[in-house]
Amino acid sequence: MPITVYIDADACPVKDETYKVAARYGLKTLVVSNSFIQIPKSDLIARMVVDAGPDIADDWIADQVVQGDVVVTNDIPLAGRVLAKAAHALAPNGRAFTPDSIGAALSQRALMEHIRSTGDITGGPPPFAASDRSKFLQMLDQIISKQRRRQP
Repeated sequence: MPITVYIDADACPVKDETYKVAARYGLKTLVVSNSFIQIPKSDLIARMVVDAGPDIADDWIADQVVQGDVVVTNDIPLAGRVLAKAAHALAPNGRAFTPDSIGAALSQRALMEHIRSTGDITGGPPPFAASDRSKFLQMLDQIISKQRRRQP
């Protein structure tokens, strides 16, 4: 079964990099967002605009993804849902979510939400850097290569 790459596209800083890697392998890429996002003209790249609202894009991706697919997302709960379907989840900074790491990531997210709800200012994630982009490219290529070797 061919691998499909999904991009949780609202605020994703590595769309162009994802298109290039997926194209190199001849993989279909679905760009999922709550609003219109310009995509390159390619038979391999399609846009899916979903209704606005919390988790609508995430729900759509989680419903569509199948074993072996790749999802590019910063959303930790979506990553958990993707992993539950034996697919791959990769953050734009190159961090691959795994069955072993997702529990800790979900716990950390819940803890930070609780701290923010008490009024504490926690700062937020570090700014996206060129090294993050490089790490992402390397990890996306590695995930796709490994998945292709697993398939008959």
